[in-house]
Amino acid sequence: MNVTSSEFMISAVGPKQYPEDGLPEIALAGRSNVGKSSLINRMLRRKNLARTSSVPGKTQHMNYYLVNRSFFFVDFPGYGFAKVSKQQREAWGHMIEAYLLERETLKLVVMVVDLRHPPSKDDVKMYEWLSHYERPICVVTTKADKVPKTKWQKHAKVIKQDLGMRPGDPLVMFSSENDMGKEELWSVLEGYLGELKTLEQRAAEKEAAQPETFEDEPAE
Repeated sequence: MNVTSSEFMISAVGPKQYPEDGLPEIALAGRSNVGKSSLINRMLRRKNLARTSSVPGKTQHMNYYLVNRSFFFVDFPGYGFAKVSKQQREAWGHMIEAYLLERETLKLVVMVVDLRHPPSKDDVKMYEWLSHYERPICVVTTKADKVPKTKWQKHAKVIKQDLGMRPGDPLVMFSSENDMGKEELWSVLEGYLGELKTLEQRAAEKEAAQPETFEDEPAE
């Protein structure tokens, strides 16, 4: 995909803040500090559009990034190591669960895991939950540059087995330090996004579909 524009739109804390323009959405889920922000920046060819941090749990809302004015990346709060209260974690959980079950514009969940390590218990729970509700999933393994090339397939096999991945779900090995996996991931995303229309095209189509109205002519 040729990315010509990208911008941060909103940090949503619930359905009232979600965009209502009908654009398709790609959600990104993963534990805190797994590299979701770096992945977004690499995919969009931006350095600091999605803010990265060494402090786990920095993303505390659902951050919407508009791409080519035709679809959204939706970055979920990280799970696992976030240093927040139990009440806050429960609130995040309810918000994300409702989004995943009810959001009609959601096309795919990109589940981000670290290639260097076996999936965490939270990773396994997330994948099992998404599978149970038959959500479309693509697993992306980040930090591949930190694993010797000769061990990539071994690590990928462990991740597939531990998650219990469904046969049809893609797994993409990725590195935010270079373009490894970038084109492969775009190919997967495009397959789920389908034909894209910009906000302006959607608005024009909506206006064209409105029935014409005529003022009443004066009686003779």
